Amino acid sequence: MSSEDFDKHIAVEFFDSVKRVIQDIPCDLGNSRDELEIKLDRKYLLKIAGLLKDDSNTDMKYLRSLSIVDWIEDMEAVYHLSSVNHSNRIVIKIRVPMDELLLDSVIPVWKGADWHEREANDLFGVRFRGHPNMAPLILYDGFEGFPGRKSYELAEQDTFYGD
Repeated sequence: MSSEDFDKHIAVEFFDSVKRVIQDIPCDLGNSRDELEIKLDRKYLLKIAGLLKDDSNTDMKYLRSLSIVDWIEDMEAVYHLSSVNHSNRIVIKIRVPMDELLLDSVIPVWKGADWHEREANDLFGVRFRGHPNMAPLILYDGFEGFPGRKSYELAEQDTFYGD
């Protein structure tokens, strides 16, 4: 078996493992570059996060990052996960409507989500139900607006070029 065939075999095996782990949770599975991509409704976030972390076949114990994408009509939360033991990666994508920017906190699953969630709240206004401390991380208390959003208007600045 060539190394390319072996890589394909491992990818198929991992895909099948993930399908078994998530069982009947409604979601879309696909590939995104070198990661398995899972798109799902936000109400399943905590359940799928716990399953992917705790199952020995997926072992997604490391939350690499949480990013927010502003699609103007809604936001998308993107969770990048890794298994150090299996060298596999998963990305979970969840669309969040602008009129209800609320997700469950994944701190019960990954304690390292703390600062990621606070940053998402500071810059985009996404709130996280169950987060133990949503104090501003980057911005100061009382900052007006969400500078990560495309709709955020930057103040005009004068450029000084010297005498």
